[in-house]
Amino acid sequence: MSTPSDVLVVGASAAGLAVTESLRRKGYRGRITLLGEEAGAPYDRPPLSKQVLAGTWEAERTQLRTRDVLDALDAELVLGERAVAFDAATRTVRTGSGAELRAEAVVLATGLHARRLPGLSGAAGVHVLRTLDDAGRLREELLKAERVVVVGDGVLGAEIAATARLMGADVTLSGPQTAPMRAQLGDDVAQLLAALHREHGVRLRPDSPVDGLETAGGRVTGVRTVGGVRTVTDVRAAVGDRTVGGGEVLPADLVVEAVGGTPATDWLTDSGLALRDGVVCDSRCRAADGVYAAGDVARFHHEGLGRSLRLENRTNATEQATLVAANILGEDRPYSPVPYFWTDQFGVRIQVYGLPAPTATVRIVEGAVEQGRFVARYVDGEDRPLAVLGWNMPKQARLHSQHLLGRYAPAPRPAPATAPR
Repeated sequence: MSTPSDVLVVGASAAGLAVTESLRRKGYRGRITLLGEEAGAPYDRPPLSKQVLAGTWEAERTQLRTRDVLDALDAELVLGERAVAFDAATRTVRTGSGAELRAEAVVLATGLHARRLPGLSGAAGVHVLRTLDDAGRLREELLKAERVVVVGDGVLGAEIAATARLMGADVTLSGPQTAPMRAQLGDDVAQLLAALHREHGVRLRPDSPVDGLETAGGRVTGVRTVGGVRTVTDVRAAVGDRTVGGGEVLPADLVVEAVGGTPATDWLTDSGLALRDGVVCDSRCRAADGVYAAGDVARFHHEGLGRSLRLENRTNATEQATLVAANILGEDRPYSPVPYFWTDQFGVRIQVYGLPAPTATVRIVEGAVEQGRFVARYVDGEDRPLAVLGWNMPKQARLHSQHLLGRYAPAPRPAPATAPR
């Protein structure tokens, strides 16, 4: 495989920037174009729901690199320009302004769009949090809000609820799960997280999918949920909510939709690429000849697990981008990571290595729940390790995660046959 003379990276966030930097670190001297929809310099997203929203960081602090460092990459930055179409056969991207960009290698790193629920859009006071601008608008209203409802009990929803509560707002967290982040943590640890939120004054509404909004004068006044609330009397006593059709109305002057994201592949519909909850790739993160994907948008074949996987976390964005850069330059390496993510809520850092299953057996292998510091190991029915979780024990969790390497590593390829002597 020859080294491409030029590379076009579509998406100027963490993954796209990491591809560019990795290519240069590996000595690539060809032309690189980095195309991004947002007009500003590449920035980091994890601080948006925590430090930026809380006001402890200024927006500039989220920038991934200074202007001088970006200039030193000797890459053409085309920012504030949205990709609207792609032809995989010719590796040509068309932008919203009508420009056409083509390269011998193209990397798709367009990330996610914030998912919206039917019936929750159109009213003032309803927000999503995906971009730096989103965080600025949400913070401005949070400073004035009295009653906040966060819709969505995954990682982002739990983080926003924690941040809003620490800012002094009255916060209710509503979602379809039995406890926040159950899908990511399993039931036992999710219940500990639920207890942490309750201790800090967050009202939890588990098993409570959202039905719609109540508004007055074009502004949100409440969120309707359906079913799932087991103690309506207690709810009424606590916040004066009223029941509606087996659910309830949660009063709110500010609502945050945090129900996950959808891969930003709408512009790839007629590209010739396979799309299935992301851009479908092989184990080399290759979607077609000369076309690769990295970050949240990439669905790749994990050789160690023997199935396709799409990961939405900051660590994956960098690691996968580094692998893509290596494969563009001919290294031919599979991407078989041990998945990893972290979250900070109410002063607790939770780190997860691997993929915990909700039905897994959880064993405390270091520390103790009562001490607020522990490492948990998740095992399947045959006592094989699935994941490791650290609760305020980062170093110890990282050490225990070494037990996972064998499970996630790809099977070794057979050595090539040699001719008999």
